[in-house]
Amino acid sequence: MDMKIVCIPGDGIGPEIVSQAKLVLERVAEIYGHSVETKDVLMGGASIDEYGIPLTDETIAACKSADAVLMGSIGGDAATSPWYKLPPDKRPEAGLLGIRKALGLFANLRPAYLYPELKSACPLKEETCVKGFDLLIMRELTGGLYFGARKTEQIDGKRVATDTLVYSEDEIRRIAIKAFDVARKRRRLVTSVDKANVLDSSRLWRAVVEEVARDYQDVELKHMLVDNCAMQLVRDPSQFDVVLTENMFGDILSDEASMITGSIGMLPSASLNETSFGLYEPSHGSAPDIAGKDIANPIATILSAAMMLRYSFSLEKEADAIEKAVQDTLRDGVRTGDLILPGDTRKSVGCRAMGMEIVSRIA
Repeated sequence: MDMKIVCIPGDGIGPEIVSQAKLVLERVAEIYGHSVETKDVLMGGASIDEYGIPLTDETIAACKSADAVLMGSIGGDAATSPWYKLPPDKRPEAGLLGIRKALGLFANLRPAYLYPELKSACPLKEETCVKGFDLLIMRELTGGLYFGARKTEQIDGKRVATDTLVYSEDEIRRIAIKAFDVARKRRRLVTSVDKANVLDSSRLWRAVVEEVARDYQDVELKHMLVDNCAMQLVRDPSQFDVVLTENMFGDILSDEASMITGSIGMLPSASLNETSFGLYEPSHGSAPDIAGKDIANPIATILSAAMMLRYSFSLEKEADAIEKAVQDTLRDGVRTGDLILPGDTRKSVGCRAMGMEIVSRIA
C-alpha cells in the first residue's frame, strides 16, 4: 500500500516526537512491503513565526491532499511566549480549531490502556490495577455546548451569561456510527454516556443512538448517565470498551481516563471525519520547558501512528506490530524520565533512544 502522510511537527517537543514516529512508520513499511511518503508543514506557533498566522491555506490544502495527518504538539508557554500576546484567533491553538473545521473532523478517539509494566503508576486501588483496562472514549468534537450560541448581557442590572447546547440528529447519528464501527474492531461493547434524566439534548442523543444500534446487532449497547460514568471510571474501568459521548462530557471524561493510566505521555488520539481520513496526535501538550533536550516521551505519538494505520489504512497487523513493540520495550525495562517512579533504580533513556528501542522491536 502507498501511504501519503502530511506531518505537522508543531511546537515545543513536537518535532522531536514526530521524528521518532516517522522512523517507526518507515520501519513498518519496510517490513510489510508498503511505501510511505511524508511531507512536513507548519501549524501553530511555528506557523506564526514563519507566516504570521497559526494556520495557512497552504497547510490546509496539503492536509486535504494526503491520506492522513500526523501531528506533534501545538502551543507554548502562555506566560512567556509572544504568541499569547496576540488576539485569541491568532494564537497557536486557533490553528487546531481551524484544521478540525477545515477537515471535517467530528469524531475524537482517545484510548486509555493500562500497560501491566506501568500498573504501579496507576492511582487506583491495587486490585483494580491488577485487572487492567483497555477502553476508548469516542467524543463528538464539533457540536454541543462548545459550539452553540453564547452571550453575556445585563438584565435588571445584573450580568447574565448564556451558553446554548444544540445537537441535531444527524450530528448524533454520524458519531454513533463511528462508535459502533470502532467497537466491531474491539470487544463489541458501546456505552453511550448522556444526561437523559435532565437534558433534552441527551434524550435525543439516547434515542438516535438506539436507532443506530439496530443496525449493529453484533454490538452490545449500554446507556450510562455521565455522573455515574465518572464514578465508574475510577471504580472499575475494566467494564468499558467504547465510551460514546457528546463534546463537553467527552472533554471531561477523557481527561479523567488519561489520569488513571499513570502517564499522559503514553496516550495517543485520533480525530476522524466521515471517510477514512484522520488527524492523529498525542494527547499531551508541547512541553516547551523540555523542548530540544531529547528527554520527551515519544510513545504517545508512536501509538498515534499505530492508530493511523488501523483507522485510516485498515492495516491491523501493522498497527498491532507497533503496539507490541511498545509493550515489549516497556517489558524490557526501557523508560523515559516520565515513566521512572520514585525508588526505581533504572536509568532513563532519551527521546531518540526510546524511538530506536521501539523500532528495533518491530517485527
